[in-house]
Amino acid sequence: MQLNQQNLPSIAATLPCPSYDRSAMKTGIVHIGVGGFHRAHQAYYIHQLLEKHQASDWGICGIGLREGDRKMKEVLQAQDGLYTLITQHPDGKVNSEVIGAIKEYIFAIESPNAAIDKLAHPDTKIVSLTITEGGYNFNPSTGDFDFESPDIQYELQHPNQPKSVFGFLTAALKKRHDKGLSAFTILSCDNIQHNGNVARKMLLAFAQKQNPSLAKWIEKEVCFPNTMVDRITPVTNPSAIEYLQKNHSLQDKWSVVCEPFIQWVIEDNFSNGRPPLEKLDVQFVPDVTPYEKMKIRLLNAGHSVLGIPGAIHGHPTINACMEDEVFATFMRKFMDEEATPVLGKIEGVDLTIYKNSLEERFANPNIKDSVSRICSESSAKLPKFLIPTIQENLATGGSIKYGAFILATWSYYSDKGVDINNNPLEIIDARKAELHEFASKYEQDKLSFLSIADIFGNLLKNERFIKQYLKMLAHIYDKRDVRELMRLISQNHYLVRMKE
Repeated sequence: MQLNQQNLPSIAATLPCPSYDRSAMKTGIVHIGVGGFHRAHQAYYIHQLLEKHQASDWGICGIGLREGDRKMKEVLQAQDGLYTLITQHPDGKVNSEVIGAIKEYIFAIESPNAAIDKLAHPDTKIVSLTITEGGYNFNPSTGDFDFESPDIQYELQHPNQPKSVFGFLTAALKKRHDKGLSAFTILSCDNIQHNGNVARKMLLAFAQKQNPSLAKWIEKEVCFPNTMVDRITPVTNPSAIEYLQKNHSLQDKWSVVCEPFIQWVIEDNFSNGRPPLEKLDVQFVPDVTPYEKMKIRLLNAGHSVLGIPGAIHGHPTINACMEDEVFATFMRKFMDEEATPVLGKIEGVDLTIYKNSLEERFANPNIKDSVSRICSESSAKLPKFLIPTIQENLATGGSIKYGAFILATWSYYSDKGVDINNNPLEIIDARKAELHEFASKYEQDKLSFLSIADIFGNLLKNERFIKQYLKMLAHIYDKRDVRELMRLISQNHYLVRMKE
């Protein structure tokens, strides 16, 4: 049976389906960048709110700005915005339900005016974003808005023909301003530290170039709360679609698989109202910084600590890494000995319990999150997730051996591009060629990889770091056995050797 609104009564005989009147929903939220994570996280929360608390003002309209969003447009339009969320528990239990929070979807490439009108509509109270770090268009070395993009240059001259997220937001906010409507809140749900602050800085930079008087109104009226979001959501593979066909006779062209854990922490700072998400245990706080730092330094860094050496060793998934006692021990020691000491106290959080939960989540055998996905865009991730921990431990005299090992391993990974059995690695990184260029100079210059200043900062100048890094790098190139080096580091044997 095809998943769509007409078939819901029949589907409901075997799967939980929306019981609320989807036709009566207003789209109080417009979400730019609908993907797996949004559908497993924010849209799931809104679905629960509609089910349990009749919050009909807060339905979602999705907008796609990239050609890569065409498939999502085709699937969601064919399925009336419906999709199945498959929650995989560590014990093998599976919960599946049909989510109905997305009422409509606009493909802005084909219908730019429809997208602007939806953003500018009085019903729209919040515009949320999952556009990945690259979507914020900042220069990684300066943190400033990058005006060199041809799309940005075009829309600065043609404000009514937007192409980027900033062009669409500015065009819609101008329309609201001109009609005397209240501003909407811009709610970043991307995995970036201080994501609201970043969204604000980038939008204001763009608006000031395009329309300085409007920029003043945006600066005064638009709120950009910082958020911390968390739910492991691997790429949907064909087995998920086959599972629904086999077990529920349901054809869903793009279901979503996720873990049971879910968390959302939001600064309570909104321009024009918000949904009562506190009824679903979403935390509203005055400052999200400690929570996002905890998640980035433990969960996100922990993923990279497993994924990069896991790729070289030949482990295909994160749970396979966790099934290897050497990898699991190494990751926990990194969290305990290097990440936790520089986190400080986090109100309402027991860090030991949180780290225990991360181990359970990473080890979930039913999620099968690929190491290639975890390693993707490491050039954007590690400067946020791992390198600050190394730098803070260097400043305080703390341990750096686990972090130094990961950077040495990343250099080898970027240079050789193969695992221990010479199988090619799937390396997904916008800076892949640059990383390879610097890493491949190892024989001529052992520190070449660290000279990429906008990634590694001043690590190249720190004698204590360099000593550990070079010893580990030499071991990796000589032995090609990252697993054995991880075992030695965890047992302190390698540290003793380094002091000799």
